Amino acid sequence: MCNQAVSLVGAALEREGIATVAIQLLRDVAQRVGPPRALFVPFRHGYPLDVPSQPARQHAVIEAALRLLELSEPKPPLLVDFEPTVS
Repeated sequence: MCNQAVSLVGAALEREGIATVAIQLLRDVAQRVGPPRALFVPFRHGYPLDVPSQPARQHAVIEAALRLLELSEPKPPLLVDFEPTVS
């Protein structure tokens, strides 16, 4: 799904009280549109969870994104850089 569309859908869901997290590949789009919570990943376009067949790395991305939901009182828009811990 388009980075911009994900951000806009996330904002609409948040207005209805549903918490969201977006995984963003394009920092400039995330900064411009301002999703409520987003994890910026430095991977190739089309690979938001990093390379295929590397479940540990993919789980690390998902876990980092879900941790954004645990932050107490995030001040949207929140854009956090993914910091890989699994090689």
